[in-house]
Amino acid sequence: QVHLAESGGGSVQAGESLRLACTVSGLPLNARNVGWYRQVPGDACRWVSRIDRDGSLHYADSAKGRFAISQDNIKNAVYLEMRALKPEDTAVYYCAAGDMVGTWLGSCRAYPGNTWGQGTQVTVSS
Repeated sequence: QVHLAESGGGSVQAGESLRLACTVSGLPLNARNVGWYRQVPGDACRWVSRIDRDGSLHYADSAKGRFAISQDNIKNAVYLEMRALKPEDTAVYYCAAGDMVGTWLGSCRAYPGNTWGQGTQVTVSS
């Protein structure tokens, strides 16, 4: 059974950095794409970044230049390094195995075809 677990969220001041981790079990990282998403209550689920099975990296416009996605094949984990954080980055961040990009008007974890973690809260204060 595939299981994803996020960690590393927290509360920071604007301009600071955080590193999120997504530990993946039951699925080798070369089997599916793994992405990061975020959602604010009442708003859409928004794709942030994705690392593909072939190692190629993709970023939403909101993440370009500030966020970096990477993976550790030994730990079977995917990371999202976030720097120069802004208050508008405040959200619950989810990792998921799957191909979704763009936005999804429902709850992130209700998007079919992706396998989701439980999420980790990131709060950025001004």
